[in-house]
Amino acid sequence: MSVVVIGGNDCMATRYKDICKSYNCKAKVFTQMPSDFENKLGNPDLMVVFTNTCSHKMVNSVNQKSKKYDIPVARIHSSSASALKSVLEQYCI
Repeated sequence: MSVVVIGGNDCMATRYKDICKSYNCKAKVFTQMPSDFENKLGNPDLMVVFTNTCSHKMVNSVNQKSKKYDIPVARIHSSSASALKSVLEQYCI
């Protein structure tokens, strides 16, 4: 299963990837908006958005992509490791 994590803390990016790996998920992490963001998202099975640390423009891009390709989006206010684990327990098991 492929997961894209949007938002969160820069210092936690590798931790987010490790958590996803422990749930047998391949992960991409975008803590900041790169150029050509929509194309870099790809076509994942799940998108996780940390709404507290994510720009409005990034959220709009995620919403457009999810509507177009029918991708589930999990929105979490907190950008903690335990919040990510709780989402992955719901979707990856």
